[in-house]
Amino acid sequence: MSAPAAVASNPAATAAVPRAAFDLRPLALLVALALVGLPLVGSVSTWVTLSLAGLAMGLIVFIIASGLTLVFGLMDVLNFGHGVFIAAGAFVAVSVLGQMPAWTTSAHLALNLGAIGVAMLAAMAAAGALGLAFERVIVRPVYGQHLKQILITMGGTIVGEELIKVLWGPQQQPLPLPEALRGAFVFGDVAVEKYRVLAVAIGLAVFALLAWVLNRTKLGLLIRAGVQDREMVESLGYRIDRLFVGVFVAGSALAGLGGVMWGLYQQIVTPQIGSQVNVLIFIVIIIGGLGSTLGCFVGALLVGLLANYTGFLAPKVALFSNIGLMVAILLWRPRGLYPVTNR
Repeated sequence: MSAPAAVASNPAATAAVPRAAFDLRPLALLVALALVGLPLVGSVSTWVTLSLAGLAMGLIVFIIASGLTLVFGLMDVLNFGHGVFIAAGAFVAVSVLGQMPAWTTSAHLALNLGAIGVAMLAAMAAAGALGLAFERVIVRPVYGQHLKQILITMGGTIVGEELIKVLWGPQQQPLPLPEALRGAFVFGDVAVEKYRVLAVAIGLAVFALLAWVLNRTKLGLLIRAGVQDREMVESLGYRIDRLFVGVFVAGSALAGLGGVMWGLYQQIVTPQIGSQVNVLIFIVIIIGGLGSTLGCFVGALLVGLLANYTGFLAPKVALFSNIGLMVAILLWRPRGLYPVTNR
């Protein structure tokens, strides 16, 4: 009997194949950061408020960064023009919500969520369409050339911001929260902003959806196989180029969704909103491990928690805290928390 047949006829042999143990240390780092923050903050209620706010901020950052992580992790494209899709999504939300005053000013939560849902769908559609044009015109000629990708996508960012100024004007524009999402839930001395609860729910949903698609579906299998061995997958009759375009469009749509979330978080939108958050995005994906969705998720939570703790304890240090976090983690793990194996 041949070796493969023997393995197939013996389920115990297959079950005996060892699996790689999941690395819990980055998650333990997240817990450790929260525990270290407790004695420094002093008040338990203030610590809980800051921690929940930090997790909400981290999940918003994850939504923004997940699109870039997806594009780099699966397509090996360094897209420094990601901020254009963020800004486009935010300004589309301004226009859409501005046309729905009866929904946004209503005290009914269902109408408020409906307005935000419409704005998010419109922003994702617009950012996805912009991403499709961006990929075809700017990115496609420089596949596999990282230096050219950086230069040409940065140029695309400049052009995109100028086009946004032409369409919406150069001034900052308000993006207020709908009526029912203003204020906070109060539990004793702990206050949790209503919008942050929504941000946590959406962030967790995005993470779960990405993890499911990439790891549990045929589409995710084909995309990951195409990254590893494009010629083999194409020989089976699949159009990897179309799959990769779909990945780029999906990443752009996620950036548009993140733009809406970040705009509502700040309640002000400017044409430079994408460029302003780009540094934070790259810090997150470098911390997480370039191209790792799980690493991006954990890295964003670390960044959100640290930003809130340092903002409360030492506001002047808050601007540099995330850079210090990135340096510390890279000294510990030079490839990030959850590095992609093929890089």
